[in-house]
Amino acid sequence: MTPEIIGILGIIVMLLMIAIRVPVAVAMIAVSFIGTSMIVSPAAALIKLGGDAFAYSKIYSLSVMPLFIMMGMFLFHAKLGSALYELFDALLGRVRGGLAMATLASSALFSAVCGSAVATATTIATVSVDEMRKYDYDEGLAAGCAAVGGTLGILIPPSSTLVLYGALTEETIGGCLIAGIIPGIVATILLMLTAYLLVLKNPALAPVSNREDQTKITWQLIKDVWVIPAIFVISIGGIYVGAFTPTEAGAVGAFLAIILPVLQGKLSWNGFVEAMNQSTRINAMTFVILIGGLMFGRFLALSRIPLVMTNFVKTMDVTPYLVLAVIFMIYFILGCFMDGMAILAIMTPVTYPIITTLGYNGIWFGVLTVLMLNIGLLTPPVGVVSLVTASITKVPPMKVFRGVVPFWITLIVTCIIVIIFPGLATFLPSLMK
Repeated sequence: MTPEIIGILGIIVMLLMIAIRVPVAVAMIAVSFIGTSMIVSPAAALIKLGGDAFAYSKIYSLSVMPLFIMMGMFLFHAKLGSALYELFDALLGRVRGGLAMATLASSALFSAVCGSAVATATTIATVSVDEMRKYDYDEGLAAGCAAVGGTLGILIPPSSTLVLYGALTEETIGGCLIAGIIPGIVATILLMLTAYLLVLKNPALAPVSNREDQTKITWQLIKDVWVIPAIFVISIGGIYVGAFTPTEAGAVGAFLAIILPVLQGKLSWNGFVEAMNQSTRINAMTFVILIGGLMFGRFLALSRIPLVMTNFVKTMDVTPYLVLAVIFMIYFILGCFMDGMAILAIMTPVTYPIITTLGYNGIWFGVLTVLMLNIGLLTPPVGVVSLVTASITKVPPMKVFRGVVPFWITLIVTCIIVIIFPGLATFLPSLMK
């Protein structure tokens, strides 16, 4: 068999393994090993299997990932999300639908110190949905805001997904992280506008606009939440101005995420231990997927499939935007059935060479990829963030899925805006020192 046929069969077998619930990382590693054995030799495949796992896991630039995950977990267990929500409630609560917009705004700001969509959704949903229930907000709207707000956790830096994308494509990790800032702000504004327009069109979704027990902005509220913007400015700002490498920024952020909440009396010993346990589990899962994705990418390179597809695209007499649309349609379909991290590991080795061949910026494509993964995190039947939100808030899953539909459309509009105006993703990275 030719390498190309082996590559195609490998992709089919891997998808079948995933369909029967074989862990994604195991499927990618197994297919990579067998495929490399067939294309090169079993001895070479064994050497790659033993050496690649060690070589990939000791890549210095990837050490930023566990540090950013730890940072998010420490702040999550310090329960700073509750204080953050109270602050935005004080700022926006008097506006009709203000609690919904406060949910989205607090999710965005918490995302600036937490690179996990699930952790962000969990943190904010725990306090926001019950508060909206108290004022007769529609449960679908309440849970939908919490779920879609959680997805900002993998777009606004520090984002473990953008770090993984940078590792898979060898784009600069600092550039990938910084690229998510402006699109993240744009997405947040559009999502808040969507919530406002929904309530304006149908006031029954949020009956109360002027509450007697409106939260007041106090010095105590500000003291409770200043840690979050401070850590973001120091760590991510340090990357932008060239004061830190991404790994150094992660170390500084993780250190501050321990020390500052402890000084505030918000992080207990039990919270610290649980944060470390969760960080270890998340990092283990992420690195196994990363190793599997990199090995799968090397196997595809040996099979010459990316080269064949790139050459085929070059010969097609179609606009590059159509190719981009087809790629994102594939991402969307996969997002209905697979976890976003798995999609990233599987698809990036195939799509990245095509995108760069068409002349598109790799970092810009990374931001668009994350936006598409965000849509998948909300979409049934898998819709991880939607299901997690439903579980936490006790809102029926179908009601959550219906609640996210308007915001789902808004994320697609955000994708289109970033496609039309690529500078939204590339401007800040181009200014980095």
